[in-house]
Amino acid sequence: MRLTIDNKLQKLIIIGDRVLIRPTKPNERTDSGLYLPPGVQDKDKVQQGYIIKVGPGYVVPIPTEDEAWKSLDDGVRYIPLQAKEGDLAIFLLSGATEVIYQAEKYFIVPQSAILMLEREEEL
Repeated sequence: MRLTIDNKLQKLIIIGDRVLIRPTKPNERTDSGLYLPPGVQDKDKVQQGYIIKVGPGYVVPIPTEDEAWKSLDDGVRYIPLQAKEGDLAIFLLSGATEVIYQAEKYFIVPQSAILMLEREEEL
């Protein structure tokens, strides 16, 4: 079986409000012209990259009411994240965790550390 980016990361499960980001190269620019200038990247405060996988979101607490007429629903509910797979994200490095998976560098970032998203689809 040939490993591609799709099936190579298929086994990974991102937890909660986190996203998995593949960083772009420092001089890489998007089609729309978005890029981080070298001065910003040199300070290592912000980074940009493409979102590869997204967690389920923020957990919604289940009410503790016990009423006989209500059905028991043990399913966990989530508020979905604003970030989507394929978005270009600019994020704070201070909130990110760098990981190496199968010889490739990624960042696991909570949604709260993402400053801006660029999405190709029309809003």
